Amino acid sequence: MPHTQTPVHDDPTVDELEALKRLEMGEALSIPEALHRHLSGRLLEYGYVARDTRNEFVITPKGRTLIRRQDS
Repeated sequence: MPHTQTPVHDDPTVDELEALKRLEMGEALSIPEALHRHLSGRLLEYGYVARDTRNEFVITPKGRTLIRRQDS
């Protein structure tokens, strides 16, 4: 029987959720700031954040949905 890998999606960490909440409140987050705050690449990979035309991170609708689900 062939073994297929299934992707593992860990729940976002407390720090990742905090970063999403800051982005939702309109705080701009540049790449150097994101590195300083340890913004995980997983948020970008999973589609919770994206980069805008200024190359800053912005929250996506998927990220907003995640925050609302966590706050419930």
